[in-house]
Amino acid sequence: MRYKLLQEGDIQVCVIRHPRTFLSKILTSKFLRRWEPHHLTLADNSVASATPTGYMENSISYSAIEDVQLLSWENAPKYCLQLTIPGGTVLLQAANSYLRDQWFHSLQWKKKIYKYKKVLSNPSRWEVVLKEIRTLVDMALTSPLQDDSIHQAPLEIVSKLLSENNNLTTQDHESIIVAIAPLLENNHPPPDLCEFFCKHCRERPRSMVVIEVFTPVVQRILKHNMDFGKCPRLRLFTQEYILALNELNAGMEVVKKFIHSMHGPTGQCPHPRVLPNLVAVCLAAIYSCYEEFINSRDNSPSLKEIRNGCQQQCDRKPNLPLRLLHTSPDLVSQEATLTESRLKPVIVTSNEIHVEVERNNTTNQKMTANVGNDSEPNLIDCLMVSPTCSTMSIELSAQADRILGCYVEILKMLSDYDDWRPALASLLQPIPFPKEALAHEKFTKELKYVIQRFAEDPRQEVHSCLLSVRAGKDGWFQLYSPGGVACDDDGELFASMVHILMGSCYKTKKFLLSLAENKLGPCMLLALRGNQTMVEILCLMLEYNIIDNNDTQLQIISTLESTDVGKRMYEQLCDRQRELKELQRKGGPTRLTLPSKSTDADLARLLSSGSFGNLENLSLAFTNVTSACAEHLIKLPSLKQLNLWSTQFGDAGLRLLSEHLTMLQVLNLCETPVTDAGLLALSSMKSLCSLNMNSTKLSADTYEDLK
Repeated sequence: MRYKLLQEGDIQVCVIRHPRTFLSKILTSKFLRRWEPHHLTLADNSVASATPTGYMENSISYSAIEDVQLLSWENAPKYCLQLTIPGGTVLLQAANSYLRDQWFHSLQWKKKIYKYKKVLSNPSRWEVVLKEIRTLVDMALTSPLQDDSIHQAPLEIVSKLLSENNNLTTQDHESIIVAIAPLLENNHPPPDLCEFFCKHCRERPRSMVVIEVFTPVVQRILKHNMDFGKCPRLRLFTQEYILALNELNAGMEVVKKFIHSMHGPTGQCPHPRVLPNLVAVCLAAIYSCYEEFINSRDNSPSLKEIRNGCQQQCDRKPNLPLRLLHTSPDLVSQEATLTESRLKPVIVTSNEIHVEVERNNTTNQKMTANVGNDSEPNLIDCLMVSPTCSTMSIELSAQADRILGCYVEILKMLSDYDDWRPALASLLQPIPFPKEALAHEKFTKELKYVIQRFAEDPRQEVHSCLLSVRAGKDGWFQLYSPGGVACDDDGELFASMVHILMGSCYKTKKFLLSLAENKLGPCMLLALRGNQTMVEILCLMLEYNIIDNNDTQLQIISTLESTDVGKRMYEQLCDRQRELKELQRKGGPTRLTLPSKSTDADLARLLSSGSFGNLENLSLAFTNVTSACAEHLIKLPSLKQLNLWSTQFGDAGLRLLSEHLTMLQVLNLCETPVTDAGLLALSSMKSLCSLNMNSTKLSADTYEDLK
């Protein structure tokens, strides 16, 4: 039978049967206290009156208890314990046998714990100490008491013993670790013991203790720890353990097997805390690699100064903003030809990066406009403003370089698991790395694999994390775009990110506007080199009238006509534009109802065979059309009422309609498979007056947003 360890105040009242003394209450934390006979009047097995102090005058410590026995002789009082103390005995009577046994085991445990604390506080011979530790561990494992302190108390005793004795041999270390290993199977090691484990991992990484004893301990930490902020030494121990695995002969293969063991053999990891804990360990380890550079930021502005756009008086020069640029001749030439009024920039070359000092009034105005703004500074702006980070060459020590390589490799491993990738993308979306790491070419080059995995994932919850976490902040998309601090290729990753984002982003026009404003040069350059995604982007910019400047439009057209794929897609765009104008010119009916069970192909043939420039009311109810027909619906410029009742029209079609059918007033989506993702796109349709969403997957939150 299992019992709960008594806590202070658990024993409130007991009947006393002893000729010399009475006992009413036990404080189990440290002392037993007695009542004198004249201090207590018993009535119905409860305390009727007591002295003002409420306790006996002399206390009895647990170390003074010579023996604790269960009364078992004939005619003995029922449910009683006998405590033998110097000068007498104390009898305790419980209400039932379970409570009596609980008192008995709790008192025995307390008595033995104080004994072991005393014995192990002054060690003489280590072979005797080791024997006592094993006995203590066995006592904790066999105790019928159920309480966290039953296993934690021996660990704390051993932890204190190790912290106070630094002259132990390596063999003594390993013997003690093996002795306490059974207690660690279901308990986290206390902080001082974590320090001892870290030291052992650093000094003897190839010891078998690391594999055989520490592995289940670290696995339990990763599976059950809820917050490393409350117990940072657990995180440090996990970090040192993984580095010890990396020091083995197989190196990263051993680490990879450990990560796989944490995930499990199935496609879904059964432990939701493993990934966040692994990412926390990786981030802390990577941060430690750049700690030397972070601590040397004595002359760089604080985050608040960066936020307010100010510098400290004379020692924070120059006052001009500093911008990090990747070394790209094409981009530098594009930057130089933007305007003749700008003065020529001064390029300060460093081993790792280039810093451009812009003497531009508009830039200075932008910097001073943010004074007094309490919003968090943009990460790239931090890199732009900080002179110390921008101009120094980051060269890590050999040890820091090994740590960085190990933990970036773990991030790569985590990104290879399909079920972990959405949560990993969400955790990394705020770019939780120091700016020194982002200015380090080796780090961004290695991390590029992880970003590439995000860009290749078709799930929107994954690749949408490439964008900034909120407006006004830069994300991985900006960092790895041409001109970004992490871009080390000719734009292949940028094109991959644009392709996947364009396929899922319902605010396509807004995204195109952002590209036209910030990345038009790289888009044209990649299109000039035959990148099909960028050719499609330029065609969409022309089709949606994103570009207002005629010269820029002509330059885009020239770029498209310079390649075969661009010329073909531009001709298709011109054909579509001619068909649209012809459709608008011819006119046609104002109402149209498609027969039931009609398909997308039937609708396409119908719209291509006649003139529907004046069509205002279209009913596709109870047909078999899908989102694919949206490409034909957006060519109806006068459409105001659309009935899609009981069709297979989904979210993708809704996104397309919301961008093009700006005059739509009535929309029936009853019994369609649309979800919140598509319905939210309708919020941009300002002319919409009537919307039927019966029998859809509409949530309450989306309903409130649409209202």
